[in-house]
Amino acid sequence: MGWRKLCGRPSFVEVEMVLGIGCDIIEIARIEESIGQVGFLERYFTQKEIDIIESRGVSGASVAAANFCAKEAVVKAFGTGFGDISARDIEVLLSVNGAPYVVLHEAAFERFREMGAHKVSVSLSHSGGVAMAFVVID
Repeated sequence: MGWRKLCGRPSFVEVEMVLGIGCDIIEIARIEESIGQVGFLERYFTQKEIDIIESRGVSGASVAAANFCAKEAVVKAFGTGFGDISARDIEVLLSVNGAPYVVLHEAAFERFREMGAHKVSVSLSHSGGVAMAFVVID
C-alpha cells in the first residue's frame, strides 16, 4: 500500500505486487490430434474440465488447447515448470458468465502458498488455429 498524488491531491491507493507472470500458446491441431489418443484427456484434465470440453462438441479442441495453455502459463508464473506439479493440480473452469478461473490443488496449491500469493488471474483466447493463455499471480 502506498500514497499516490492524483489530480493534485494525495490519495491512498492499494498497490499489489505481481509475483509471477506466465504466457503460453499452442496450435489447436496438436491438441485435437492428442484428444484422439487413449487417456490424453484423463492425464491432463480433471473430470470437470473434461465435461466442459466434451460439452463444446466440435469446438472442444479449442477449449482443451486454451485450458492446456493456462496450465502451462500457471507453472511458468510459478517459475517451476511442471516438475512436481501435475497438470491435473491446475484446474481451469468457467464462472456462470463464462469467464475462466483457476482452481489450484495439491502441489500447485502448495507452491501458490509458498509464494505468499493470494490471487491467480487468467485470460484465454483462441483464433486462427491457435490458443493462448496469460496468467498473473499476485
